[in-house]
Amino acid sequence: MAKQSVCLNWVDHLAFETELNGHKLILDADSSVGGLNRGPKPKPLMLVALAGCTGMDVISILQKMRVDIKEFSVRVEGELTEEHPKHYTKMKVIYEFAGKDIPMDKLQKAVTLSEEKYCGVRAVYSKTMEVTSEIILKEG
Repeated sequence: MAKQSVCLNWVDHLAFETELNGHKLILDADSSVGGLNRGPKPKPLMLVALAGCTGMDVISILQKMRVDIKEFSVRVEGELTEEHPKHYTKMKVIYEFAGKDIPMDKLQKAVTLSEEKYCGVRAVYSKTMEVTSEIILKEG
């Protein structure tokens, strides 16, 4: 089994810095809780992880299918609890495609393969919360 690890170093106040795959990243909190807002908060990065994981899968699969996509974006909406520890109870992944004569069945197949076979982030999240999806296709 492969292992991965990250190390966050405290900078000051509530800021931490890490290096991921050769890229520096600073995490911080809002000034309302003692941070200086110099970087993203940790929980929204969970949404980014899901969007990135499934987005890369879908594009890779569609490229292998030779589907020509003009534009593609992945939006993830998360519902947070009000009480502590605040956590996501639901996530919805919205896949938005634009292009001419794009076959919806191939889009659906690529999304399904990502959701059910390839996206490790979704696999983990689905064990702890409801994760749904929607495909939007815009002609263009």
